Amino acid sequence: MLAFRALVFTIYTVPGPQLEPVFKAGDRVMVNRWAYGLRTGGGTIFSYGRLWQRPIAKGDWLALDDSTNQVFLARCTALPGDTIRQEGRSYIVPGRQATCAQHDYYQIDSLSLICEEQIIGRVFLVVYNHTLGHPLWMSYDTSRFLSPL
Repeated sequence: MLAFRALVFTIYTVPGPQLEPVFKAGDRVMVNRWAYGLRTGGGTIFSYGRLWQRPIAKGDWLALDDSTNQVFLARCTALPGDTIRQEGRSYIVPGRQATCAQHDYYQIDSLSLICEEQIIGRVFLVVYNHTLGHPLWMSYDTSRFLSPL
């Protein structure tokens, strides 16, 4: 079971209301770690790579890790090679094919660029919603059980 959770699917909790209306605080979301290929390495012993790599699509909800190993969710809004406008200027999202960068980058939520190494997988299902601080019989939102994105 541990290997399955570490390699195939993982469940993360949405901590607050920042992602409403798609996600609500307390949502437990399932992430497919193989959606874009199996992420390998990235540590001190092995370099980063993906086995059976598949492309990311605009609009996909991604589970990402940052430099402090915190996980956050974001929507992909631009792909490598896309032209984006920020603060009145045009930029090309760097990528191996587009700009000969070492890795592909993706724009998330029109805010920032993330490296493909940070992508854990694709969020595809809200498993359930559990709100802390409520009585047990009132803490689960039945409308959020097994809600696909």
